Amino acid sequence: MLLHLFIRDYVLIDQIELDFHPGFTVLTGETGAGKSILIDALELLLGGRADVQRIRHGCERAEISAEFDIRDLTSLQQWLQKNSLDDPAGGCLLRRVIDASGRSRNFINGTTVTLQQLRTAGEWLIDIHGQHAHQTLLRTQQQGELLDGWAGETGLVQQVAAAYRHWQTLHQQRLDWEKDSSRDAEERERLAWQVKELSDLNFSAEDWQTIQADHNRLAHTAKLLEAAQLSLELLSENEISALTQIDRVSARLHSLIEVDSSLVPMDEQLQSIEAQLQDVIHELRHYQQHLDLDPRRLETIEARLLAVHSTARKYRVNPEDLAELLVTATQQLADLETRADGAALAEAEQAAQQEYMRFAQQLSDKRREAATSLSRLVTENMQTLAMEDGRFQVTLHPVTPGNQSGLEQIEFQVSAHKDMPLRPLHKVASGGELSRIGLAIQVIISQAGMTPTLIFDEVDAGVGGSVAEKVGKLLKALGKTRQVLCITHLPQVAAMGDHHWQVSKKNEQQIDQTLISRIFHLDQAGRIDEIARMLGGERLTATTRKHAEEMLRDHALSK
Repeated sequence: MLLHLFIRDYVLIDQIELDFHPGFTVLTGETGAGKSILIDALELLLGGRADVQRIRHGCERAEISAEFDIRDLTSLQQWLQKNSLDDPAGGCLLRRVIDASGRSRNFINGTTVTLQQLRTAGEWLIDIHGQHAHQTLLRTQQQGELLDGWAGETGLVQQVAAAYRHWQTLHQQRLDWEKDSSRDAEERERLAWQVKELSDLNFSAEDWQTIQADHNRLAHTAKLLEAAQLSLELLSENEISALTQIDRVSARLHSLIEVDSSLVPMDEQLQSIEAQLQDVIHELRHYQQHLDLDPRRLETIEARLLAVHSTARKYRVNPEDLAELLVTATQQLADLETRADGAALAEAEQAAQQEYMRFAQQLSDKRREAATSLSRLVTENMQTLAMEDGRFQVTLHPVTPGNQSGLEQIEFQVSAHKDMPLRPLHKVASGGELSRIGLAIQVIISQAGMTPTLIFDEVDAGVGGSVAEKVGKLLKALGKTRQVLCITHLPQVAAMGDHHWQVSKKNEQQIDQTLISRIFHLDQAGRIDEIARMLGGERLTATTRKHAEEMLRDHALSK
């Protein structure tokens, strides 16, 4: 239930704070005073599209927040806990700030959230029926959504749509296969040959690096052997070798250490150099012994290199990319082989169609049940709203072979008068009749949901007199089980309210004379004056006041 609403710098509102109560609350005021601005603000708070033009002139940002009692909304409490958005005190505070740059900041219980999270929470909290809602009833799609909502089968509707899309995807794949089967056969043959050739090459990017290194070494084996032999001779295998010379110098210095001890470090360095040189000589001999001077091995590697280069040129890729080309070709071939199995495609399509039909038939059964109950209840409400012989019927027209909405097209049909046949809603109802029928439907649909707060924005437009009083009674009855807020121009409806707010606008006492909206909670005297104004215009008379007082007294007695 909505407990508290705060709005600042939004359209004509500078700042308001409203406390709401259970039951039926009416909001009244002159045209243009800003009544619907409250609804617009709530829609924005619940995730509606942000428009910087709605920020009050001269202000940098608009802010809207609302506090809700969610003690009876277990599912919302669980969702808040799951998303770490719950309030230890058990409440729910939504807040949204829009700045002049178009940036929107959204909060639930003080934590920043996404716009989608704000919308999700809002779906549990408030259901808004706009002043033009009855016009949407003329759209076939809206009629279907209303029936499915009444049936409580939105999950099944989604399953039907998903099953239909899957079926149609497989159906299109089969049609594509039939169309392209000959072309695919040629492509499969080409890819199969390519996969075989690349597989026989038995090549990888790592192999390419190894082959290049081996070839480079084998192609220069003679030079490498010659360099190793010459290095060994210079280092150790003749009388003037480096090792011999270092050994002589070391011996000479070592013999003079007793004469001059400062020669010790140099002697030690020479010994270290000699040891390192011995290591190099050992490694060179090992390298020389293991160099492979095998012409047949070189021929084998050169043949391998030639095959790799030839294959790479054939497919216009670098040699190191041949392995990746094999992976790609293998996957493409697998895809084509899957498509090539026409029997498997047809079997999969048939299974998908059967799955769709199973879900769609379940939905059809639920829709028939819901159509019967909705038709009866809306008919009763129509007759309550001075359409004594009116009838309402939800008709299900079969659709073959079905679509993503199911196996039928849903159509609302009415008969507004006795002996008049049922006809589609948009072909029968006058403006006033459409308003009443729309209200009858909205009240019934609202009763089906669990949303604790229902808002009706001038849904009583187009009616008056005794019908207006019946509209008020209908909304008041709904207010016994829900929190109902209604913006109205009808005094008969306003008099039914358990609580009454008046919206007015005035010029600010500033140089620019900016218009602002003000909202007042009316006491009994204020209600008498406001309803008298609604009855007779701005000029209040004793007669209109008396009439207003009688209306309020009569409704108080009828509680």
